[in-house]
Order: sequence, then C-alpha cells, then structure tokens
Amino acid sequence: MRRQLTASGARGFLVGLSGGLDSAVVARLAQLAAPGRVVAAILPCHSDPDDERDAALLAKHFSLMTTRIDLGESYDTLVRAVQPGLNALPEQLRAVAPADPLRGRVPLANMKPRLRMTALYFLANSLNHLVAGTGNRSELSIGYFTKYGDGGVDILPIGHLVKSEVRALARELNVPSAIIERTPSAGLWIGQRDEEEMGFSYGDLERYLEDGPQGVSPALAMRIERLTRASDHKRTMPAVPGDE
Repeated sequence: MRRQLTASGARGFLVGLSGGLDSAVVARLAQLAAPGRVVAAILPCHSDPDDERDAALLAKHFSLMTTRIDLGESYDTLVRAVQPGLNALPEQLRAVAPADPLRGRVPLANMKPRLRMTALYFLANSLNHLVAGTGNRSELSIGYFTKYGDGGVDILPIGHLVKSEVRALARELNVPSAIIERTPSAGLWIGQRDEEEMGFSYGDLERYLEDGPQGVSPALAMRIERLTRASDHKRTMPAVPGDE
C-alpha cells in the first residue's frame, strides 16, 4: 500500500466505511500504512441503521478521520430521472421473467454502490488520495461486486484473501468483535444477505477455491463456475479489437 502511494504521488487513502468486516479491515490496514492520512467516508443511502452504527463504532475504535455524506436524496433524484427513460422503451425489452424477481431489483440496487463510488472519487480527487477497495478474493472470484461501483477502485488490499482469512486478520488487527461477527451483507437493500443472494456459503466457496471442483458437490461446482464465467468481464479491462 505504501508503494502504491509513492508510485501514484497520492497523499493518503480514502475508504468507504460500510460497517462491515471487509471495510473495517481495509480501513485499519490503510491507517497502518499511512498514519494520519486516511479518510473514512460513511455514505448512507437508505441503509440499515445498524450499518452506520457499526461504521461509527469502528471509526471511534481506531480514531479514524471520518466524513458523512447522506446519498439518499441524491439516489431518489437519480431514480426519478432514469425510470421514465426505461419506461419509454418497448415493453418487450423491459420484460423481466417472473421466475426471477431479484433481477428486477438489481439495476436500481446497483446504483447505490455506483453513487457511493462517485462520492468517494470526488473526495479522493479533491484530497489527492487513492480509493482503497474492500473486495476480497472470495467475492472477486465470482463477480460478487458491482461493476464500476465497489469494483471501481485504485487498490484492493484484501483482494488476495478469502473471507475466513479476512476474518482472521480482523482479529489480529483488533477489529471490534461486533463487526467481526456480523452477517455478511453488501447492503444493497434492507435485509439483504450475501450468502442468501449467492446461493451458497462463503465456506463452500472457499473449499472450491482452495481444493478445486472436487472439494464441493458437482452441482455447486457447476454453479460457481457458471458465476465465474459470467463475471469474467468484471475482472478485465474492456475488450478491444485485436486483444484476442
């Protein structure tokens, strides 16, 4: 992390503090790498109040410099602006299969991390900081992040660690136990839970990543591989003719 600061000429790190485990670990690592040069941004957007409570707990625990920007009104304005444009398109283009109700919720939900990243980069550009992302290896491997949202960052300090390793590191870093023990959630909507949305546990995914397809059931291996293939575009630069 220090090398990246030196190479980029940046002064410090900007971290979006969600109240969850991953952002807590990244914020603390950033603080250790650049003491006194870390800003933690708390960015509620019609969020669960527990998220902001735990973010504030973490910030107080480590004496992090914080700023709070409520994006709820901005999100509502953006939704009101884009929805008529969608509704103006032919109905057959807008049809969502009734067997997949989640599909209709995701486009609006994904606007939240993209709006948060816009705010983070405003702060980072203004302060000459790097945006430190909070994605871990487990989530990155299957594309469980929002493209150009929480995936659009300058550095991924825990991108090589699976979820259990992040949790172990959190204990070493003295992250409050209330945050370590939280049920993982991307906070896309109230009540959203990572493992429910993925359709399998982080433990199952780690067994696949560590042991290969033979470490899990054939059906689960197929599901993980399907998610991995479908999300390849999230982990690479946009395709350019001649790159093949």
